[in-house]
Amino acid sequence: MRPHTLALLLLLLATPAATRLASAACAGEKFPAGRAYAACEDLPKLGASLHWTYDAAKSSLSVAFVAAPAAAGGWVAWGLNPTGEGMAGAQALVALAGSGSGSAAPTVRTYNITGYVPLGNVSTPLDFPATDLAADAAAGGRIRVYGTLQLREGMRAVNQVWQVGASSTAGAPDKHAFQPDNLGAKSKLVLAGKSPAAASPSPAPAPHASGGGAASSKSPNAAAAAAGVAAPVALVLALVGFLATV
Repeated sequence: MRPHTLALLLLLLATPAATRLASAACAGEKFPAGRAYAACEDLPKLGASLHWTYDAAKSSLSVAFVAAPAAAGGWVAWGLNPTGEGMAGAQALVALAGSGSGSAAPTVRTYNITGYVPLGNVSTPLDFPATDLAADAAAGGRIRVYGTLQLREGMRAVNQVWQVGASSTAGAPDKHAFQPDNLGAKSKLVLAGKSPAAASPSPAPAPHASGGGAASSKSPNAAAAAAGVAAPVALVLALVGFLATV
């Protein structure tokens, strides 16, 4: 292959659309039957990802948060914070790893985190009423926690926070580490309008037997993003085929 032709091929592969396609690891997550989400995002810290469907007509947000605890027997947490960027004020879903032989499903709790104080072993009500709560264990020691939150009407974006811990005591999550990744585990979740650069659409969710958030179709933004990815990839494939003949 000629040097200038190779350089052109590498330039095409480095386009933003191709880069997004390669980085959207969350799109490969396989959920149990009946659970699918319209969008996903590989979160920038702690190796976590978020999958979600937002029904704007009902202000309903169905989510699946995926992360590995900091150690076996630990916990994972994800939440929305309508009042700030940190944990204080977060409306959180927490999943504690199953005990015993490891076959037990993780336990899900909800916490309205009013300050930086230890969390108990009993759920507290959220400002965003939560339904369809569940969790399961996935490959690689990861935990997936599911839920549907009833948001306030007209919400378009909200701060999200997430965290992982190494242990729990008597059914309550113990303190997490305070390394840079732990402290930086926060971002903006865009529910309507321009999608995050890392978002990648997946199949629209099927109706859920428990009556969780209603499914919604892909937005025009998601369709446009998919088209933007497909075009550079098709161009690269065509170029590779041409080069094979010269």
